[in-house]
Amino acid sequence: MGAFPFRHGSWFGLAASTAAFLPAAARAETTRQRILAEVTLMKSIGAVFAVLLAYAGIFLIERLTGWLSEKVARRYRLLIKQSVPFLKGLILIMTVSYLLDQFLNLTQNNLLALTGTLAVALGFAFKDYVSSIIAGVVSLFEASYRVGDRVRIGDHYGEVVGYGLRSLQLVTPDDNTITIPHNLLWTDPISNANSGKLEAQVATEVYFDHRVDVDLVVDILYQAACSSQYTQLRLPIVVVMQEHLWGTQFKLRSYPMDARDEFAYRTDLLMRAKRAFAQHDLPYPVRSLALLQQAEPLDGQG
Repeated sequence: MGAFPFRHGSWFGLAASTAAFLPAAARAETTRQRILAEVTLMKSIGAVFAVLLAYAGIFLIERLTGWLSEKVARRYRLLIKQSVPFLKGLILIMTVSYLLDQFLNLTQNNLLALTGTLAVALGFAFKDYVSSIIAGVVSLFEASYRVGDRVRIGDHYGEVVGYGLRSLQLVTPDDNTITIPHNLLWTDPISNANSGKLEAQVATEVYFDHRVDVDLVVDILYQAACSSQYTQLRLPIVVVMQEHLWGTQFKLRSYPMDARDEFAYRTDLLMRAKRAFAQHDLPYPVRSLALLQQAEPLDGQG
């Protein structure tokens, strides 16, 4: 009989400690249940359908805007292409909002708890990815570069043909597609030739001996620009000069009507100018002096 109370007391203490532990586990489980909504078959099917619909919408937007931009007047081409990132972003926001609404109970307290958890997790695991996404959003509003712009980022130059959530796609003059993450916006300088406009200045350089007739060269370059079918005559045409040890550098600065004709335009200008140079037998730099160009970098390129 003496041992029974001891056993009864031990049982009572164990029950008390278990009772103290269970509410904490129950509270944690209840919290998870409050954040996570009930997952049903219909919700799962709806989520899959929403994701597929988002992909289809993005695909159609890219195809439709690409086709439409070539059908409208030239001055509206870039405007249509520049709307692609905003439309894609709108689809992504709507899709993510729908998925969160289906699978989470987004009360004020739950939203704060979820935001804090995601911030910590993403801060360690996807730091660079999140940085690229934020830089992409910032660039949308700062307009550092847009679809259709001709930009130089680091060592890469070309036309922006794609603007994604994490990166942009750049097509170089050699027809290579380069993917560049948006977070380079924080550290690398970005040179933009047209900044959303249809025209971009093209610099065409020619070199002659110091004895050349300067007025004749300038006149030929002006005539080449004015007679080219690519030239936008509403914008200024300027010829600048620079002296070097090995000769005189002439740079023709003019604008094509469409920035994507940059290289065809420069080729057309050089062909027209060189025909006239040959007719007048203008002297080019002496070959031995021209080797000094390797040791003397040209200023003001571009």
